[in-house]
Amino acid sequence: METPWFAERPVGEVRPGDHGWLAYSGSEERDQVIGTFVREGLRTTEKVVYVTDAPAHRLPGVGPRHGIDVDAYSRAGQLRVISRRDACVDRRGEFEPAMMLDTLGREVDKALDEGFRAVRLTTDYSWLLQRPGPPDLARMLGCEHRVGNAVSPSTMAMAICQIDKHACPPDELAALRDTHEVLVEVNPEYDDGILKIVRTFEPDGLRLEGELDAARHSVFAEKLAQVSTDRRRVHLDLSRLGFIDLGGLHLLARHATGLPAGEPLVLDHLAPDVENVIEMVGWHRLPGLVRGGRRTSPDPEGTT
Repeated sequence: METPWFAERPVGEVRPGDHGWLAYSGSEERDQVIGTFVREGLRTTEKVVYVTDAPAHRLPGVGPRHGIDVDAYSRAGQLRVISRRDACVDRRGEFEPAMMLDTLGREVDKALDEGFRAVRLTTDYSWLLQRPGPPDLARMLGCEHRVGNAVSPSTMAMAICQIDKHACPPDELAALRDTHEVLVEVNPEYDDGILKIVRTFEPDGLRLEGELDAARHSVFAEKLAQVSTDRRRVHLDLSRLGFIDLGGLHLLARHATGLPAGEPLVLDHLAPDVENVIEMVGWHRLPGLVRGGRRTSPDPEGTT
């Protein structure tokens, strides 16, 4: 079977033509990604269209805490909240893909007429998979293909389709994911072109990419301390870390010694070069650090 091609994109880099996919593990991840998507759109000259039955003031990323006056943006027409019944549910209460396509086209045309430079669209499809009875997966897949065909050539529209990754079996989740070409994730905690630090949510922790050297110890120690607050166990995904110096290993060990007993710092998906360095030092010299999961095959984000 041919492996699908995906572009992984931080939410801050989503652009017109992107038909994005977010399979979130919980409300914290959803709110950080979709909240940013909504908020960044409102703070520019872009229109935000959110299909949901939730009231506008309960959307991710808005409200006084974020400095977003929901009522003002709604009155100005920059924030448009559309109920599912108005956007994609027919008179029988059934999901209707053609309605969703009509809604998308109508809102993009309207945003253009109103003078917005782009329109951001998002909705959460989890409700379709959580209703009683078997989900109509074929209809959902057809809808997503058609949405992708409408968004991808656009110079104005960008969309993120959301789903709770626990709402359906992994094979169905993978099938839905495969109708998208962009996998959207949270913005990096840090990225200087040498080291990138990305928050992960299931399991809780950080993903490190690139190289961790002496010049970046302090920023990594800060991010590790932040993510460790109020969390019993922290995982570090090191699958994309190509280099760590001995000082970085000692930094990890020092952090681990301050953790509660029985709650080690877990190192997941060790890259071969990094694992060789640890083996050379010896795990017994790094108390509080344990080897976690191993990645035996590529596992694109959004399925596990």
